Amino acid sequence: MLLLQLKKKKKSMYKNTLQCVNDLEKKGMLVRINEEVDPYLEMAAIHLRVHEMGGPALLFENVKGSKFMAASNLFGTIERSKFIFRDTLANVQQLMELRNNPIAAIKNPIKNLGLIGTAFCALAKKSTFSKPVNFGQTSIAQLPQIQCWPNDGGAFVTLPIVYTEDANNAGVMNSNLGMYRIQLSGNEYELNKEIGLHYQLHRGIGVHQTKWNNKNLPMKVSVFVGGPPALTVAAVMPLPEGLSEVIFAGVLGNKRFAYFYDENQNCVASDADFVITGYVNGTETKPEGPFGDHLGYYSLRHNFPLMHVSKVYHQKNAIWPFTVVGRPPQEDTSFGKLIHEITGPVLPKEIPGLKEVYAVDAAGVHPALFAIGSERYTPYIKERKPAEILTIANHALGKGQLSLAKYLLIAAHEDNPKLKTHNEEEFLQHILQRVDLTRDIHFYTKTSIDTLDYSGENLNEGSKVVIAAAGNVIRELGNEIPNIIDSNFKSYLVMKGCLAVQLNKYTTHKNAQQEIEEFSNKISSNGLDKLSNFPLIIICDDAKFTAKTMNNFLWVTFTRSNPSHDIYGVKSFSENKHWGCASSLIIDARIKPHHAPVLEKDPTVEKKIDKLFAKGGSLFGI
Repeated sequence: MLLLQLKKKKKSMYKNTLQCVNDLEKKGMLVRINEEVDPYLEMAAIHLRVHEMGGPALLFENVKGSKFMAASNLFGTIERSKFIFRDTLANVQQLMELRNNPIAAIKNPIKNLGLIGTAFCALAKKSTFSKPVNFGQTSIAQLPQIQCWPNDGGAFVTLPIVYTEDANNAGVMNSNLGMYRIQLSGNEYELNKEIGLHYQLHRGIGVHQTKWNNKNLPMKVSVFVGGPPALTVAAVMPLPEGLSEVIFAGVLGNKRFAYFYDENQNCVASDADFVITGYVNGTETKPEGPFGDHLGYYSLRHNFPLMHVSKVYHQKNAIWPFTVVGRPPQEDTSFGKLIHEITGPVLPKEIPGLKEVYAVDAAGVHPALFAIGSERYTPYIKERKPAEILTIANHALGKGQLSLAKYLLIAAHEDNPKLKTHNEEEFLQHILQRVDLTRDIHFYTKTSIDTLDYSGENLNEGSKVVIAAAGNVIRELGNEIPNIIDSNFKSYLVMKGCLAVQLNKYTTHKNAQQEIEEFSNKISSNGLDKLSNFPLIIICDDAKFTAKTMNNFLWVTFTRSNPSHDIYGVKSFSENKHWGCASSLIIDARIKPHHAPVLEKDPTVEKKIDKLFAKGGSLFGI
């Protein structure tokens, strides 16, 4: 009887990309492009324009130079992402809740009965086949060679699902799936024989490679592209180390992860549209990049692991899914929102006292983290100051990919229980009203930051700062630019309490220190009282652009500054190793010589794709 009930409750999900594409098309959520489109810049340009319009998913039926179709923008809106997983999302959220509260399952066995079938899908299923009977074979050169930005180093896989196993505990249930971009061509790669793997700090594949290296054995690697959409989402899920993403993929897709091992003992996902198999040999690397990345800049050319290609498999009706990353918001923004839908209520339970955390998408995710914590332990103190929230901040900066945060701004929940981190302007003003600039700025110097963030002096190296605020309002925020600034500098109001001020182009750190010291002395010479309502000043290259939108402000401020080098203050001081300032905090967010170039579209390509959006084109009227 129980099995019969579970069978009735089972919901069908997509087995591959084709099924997903067909369903989206039936619901009016996808458009086919039958004209031939060049994978060199054109496909990406079309994707970017459609995404900016909030448009549908796209199926490129005629990719120049390849026999395979390609799809993009499948997850382009949170509404479409939730539609794709409409039959399973609620169950996954329920399972995530029970993971932190297993007693609830015992107390409500009837309510949670349906989860038994969902949990069963977490178990991987090995195929009886030992050879890829459902697959054809192709080569790297025959895959869609998609280059998204003009200065990219070649063609890349932008939605890869990279599979590895633990050398000390082999098997699918101990595997790791990660989304690490793959360079297919260009640079020094030998076409069809070598590809580049770009994996960074705090990625599970690095743990695996360390173990294989310790055994002096090559690490088998499989790159899945396409297949059940749940497999793609699983690859970007921030799961605890040691918990395989194939488990999550099975639960989200309501379909067990099916696999077999080929003749080279590489794992092949039976339902993937494409599978590239091969191995990484020890510490062997080659230059990878540049690549237009999700912070809105190029990540530059650096040595990353080299993968030797063994086989390239494809399904009969394979579709090549891809995305385009650049200055947010982009399609990966929807991934972030979907992850928050699933894990949002869970993470605060893993860090005691944490109420809410938000990796700011407009700032490129890792550069800025907004959080709300609780000051629970001293309710008897009338005039509170940050205490427990500093402990929470330290905990967050030691947890997985949260540790890549560069700016962590944290507020006390008790000061405004209705405050939400996702309302960026309201959250920032809450901080600015309460922060004590002589006390509440805490630096971490010479530490690790996101690999894609070039604000530091070297790759992966930079600094962090925690800005904490707890207690009563200590200042009213100004809404009019004080004349001591307006009369001397080109300046704009970003929001209450925050100004964007334009100075000359950045040259050297030494010159910047002198410039900002002169600026600070000039504006403070007429009295600090005129600055008291503006606790934050952003120095930038284009003050009008920076102040125009909240997204511009977040992007410029947090992607173009390194806290230890670029934070200054009016009447600053250092006392017993603690830094503070008597008046406004100043962040130098100008572009520096060591920064990576900003991503810019190719005007010739933009003009060329206009025909698709004109009357008679595939995308007319979307």
